[in-house]
Amino acid sequence: MQSVGTVNTGPELAVRRFLHQMGYRYRLHAKNLPGRPDIVFASRKKVIFVHGCFWHNHGCDKGRPPKSRLTYWGPKLTANRERDKAQRSRLEALGWGVLTIWQCETRDLEKLSQKLDAFLGNGRMRKRAAAGAGH
Repeated sequence: MQSVGTVNTGPELAVRRFLHQMGYRYRLHAKNLPGRPDIVFASRKKVIFVHGCFWHNHGCDKGRPPKSRLTYWGPKLTANRERDKAQRSRLEALGWGVLTIWQCETRDLEKLSQKLDAFLGNGRMRKRAAAGAGH
C-alpha cells in the first residue's frame, strides 16, 4: 500500500490532460482547502476530486472490496468514504462547488467532457468545437 500514490495518479493525469486540451487552466492539490482537492479552479470557486474506485469504495466493478481480510478493509474503506463526505461538506459550506470524477469514468471521454463542461458551466468545449469547425 505504501507504493500507491495519492497525487499524480493515472486517472488524475488523464483528467488534467483532458481539461488542458479543453482549454481550462487550474491549480493542483490546494493545501489550504479541506481534503486537498486534486484540481482547483480558484476564480470559479470549484474543485475536482479524482477518486480511485477501489480506495474510495465506488459501486463499480473496480470498487468492490476484497474478499479477504474483511475486518481490515471494511472499516478502512468505510472511513475513506466518510472522510470524503465530510471534506465535500466542508468545501460546500465554504462556498465551493465540488465534483468527483471516478477512475472508471475516465475511460469514456465523451461522457467525461460533458460532465466537466456541465460542472464548469460555460460550454467551452462546444464553443471550441464550433470555432474549429469553421476553419
